[in-house]
Parts: sequence; C-alpha cells; structure tokens
Amino acid sequence: MSAEYILNEGNPNVILCERGIRTFETAARYTLDLSAVPILKSKTHLPVIVDPAHALGLREFVPQMCLAAVAAGADALMIEVHDSPEMAKSDGNQALTPEIFAELVPRLRARCRSHRSRVVNSARTIRAIVCQRVEESPRRPFPRRIGFS
Repeated sequence: MSAEYILNEGNPNVILCERGIRTFETAARYTLDLSAVPILKSKTHLPVIVDPAHALGLREFVPQMCLAAVAAGADALMIEVHDSPEMAKSDGNQALTPEIFAELVPRLRARCRSHRSRVVNSARTIRAIVCQRVEESPRRPFPRRIGFS
C-alpha cells in the first residue's frame, strides 16, 4: 500500500482516511465505505479516520454516518463546522452548523463509551477535527481538536 512507501522513507506521521468511493449511486456524492475501517485496522497499525461530509456532500446525513463510523471502529472523524454554511466559500452544503455539532458531540461520546473496551484496547481516542478555514476564521488559523474519550 502507498502508506508503506511513506513510512519506509522515514515519515512516521501517516494516517489513513476513508472519504468515499465512486459508485453508480447518485443519492450522495460518493459512497462512504465503512467496511474499509475494520479491514484496514486488521491489516495495518495506522490510525483510520473517516470524513463522512466529503463522501456524502449533504449535511443532514453527516451525524448518522459519524455514529456509524465510530461503531465501525474509526480512530477519528473529520467534521466540518461553519457558523454560516450558506456563506461558506466552499463545501457549505456539507458543513454542520455549530448547533448540529453541539447535539452530535454527546451522542458520539455515548457511542464511544459503549465501544470503550475496543477503543481502550487499541490505545486510540475518537476525536473530531473541526475544520475552520483561515479566510473564514482568521482568529483560528489551525483546526481545533475536540476529544471524545
């Protein structure tokens, strides 16, 4: 796998990310292949994160797919949050509002607790990476990370 080439060249900072695959399905942008998560985790020591918003392109389904990704064993989630998604320079239709995100966080924490033994045994934590673009939020030039463990 291509990640092994990067590791072999001396870069230990490698993660794998499921962002969707192209299929004949037209209801969403891509098909989020959550079956890849446990398969990758069984074949590699690398962390596996899931980006449901990129795959779906539709904000209303992102929370359910985040919960499904945690249940599948994802080590992290990438979740875009924007104060005014309709005004976002890109990807506004897939960004969660802060209110939707605030409702999702306790549900993710509960799901993590119900899968705690698996998370603790893998020595990884579920995290959401809240992406805020520099041009949209100059006060926060880097993504803010919020832990769920």
